[in-house]
Amino acid sequence: MTLQQRLRPYRAAFASRFLQMLQYRTAAWAGFATQCWWGGIKVMVLAAFYGSASAAGAPITLAQAVTYVWLAQGLLALLPWLGDPEVAQAVRSGSVAYDRLRPVDAYALWYARSAGWIAARVLPRVALMAAFSALLLPLAGLSDWAWRPPAGLLAGVAFAASAVLALLLSTSMVMLLNIAAAAALNERGINALAAPVVIVFSGNLLPLALLPDAWQALLLLQPLAGVTDIPARLWFGQLAGAQALEGLALQALWTVVLVAAGRAAMARTLRRLEVQGG
Repeated sequence: MTLQQRLRPYRAAFASRFLQMLQYRTAAWAGFATQCWWGGIKVMVLAAFYGSASAAGAPITLAQAVTYVWLAQGLLALLPWLGDPEVAQAVRSGSVAYDRLRPVDAYALWYARSAGWIAARVLPRVALMAAFSALLLPLAGLSDWAWRPPAGLLAGVAFAASAVLALLLSTSMVMLLNIAAAAALNERGINALAAPVVIVFSGNLLPLALLPDAWQALLLLQPLAGVTDIPARLWFGQLAGAQALEGLALQALWTVVLVAAGRAAMARTLRRLEVQGG
């Protein structure tokens, strides 16, 4: 069997889930409107902070911080704060047992489905957010509060590569939530615990660069930085040259580590799985 034939079921799983989620246009518009509201609040808070004396010597400029906020809001659906609801439903109904009988790798199948679910939620919202904050706000005379273009061509290319790696990294984290939900037979408590941690350490609540200097090395090395913070820093050029390559390598490394951990955890969980429903 050729590699293309081996990958066919996983490509089909990704495509079918992606196309299925694209049908939920109302959800995309509602999410976009909510993210615009919270993005505006965050921008106003940052503007007030940068207008005070305490902002002297800040590691990023106000324009970069504003761009960071809009970028983070556009990529909000990329955050791994929820397990895949399809997996959670399969666990509750007992249909998860079917995945053990399919002639495919169960981890890769769940991974492909979850990646399609995440990608289909992110792409419409980030496109709408870019249209609003990068195009509409400057036309309305609010250029100071707008999403600025990338620092240059190389920054844009690095961001594009980082965005793909962020999707793979986020999916590897969602897979850990999926596996935990399968082991616990319920996803609610796990999702409730994951959400605040992900929001803070991804940089969605506040750019990680604005957190205490003593934390910066650890904040950049931890895996959640690869979901939002590293792509944002690449976009406005704070990570460039060798540092940009290090950021991309860090995203790839964490993806490999978390996929390996997820595979081991899933194999152990499925061996001990107690199926409910019928």
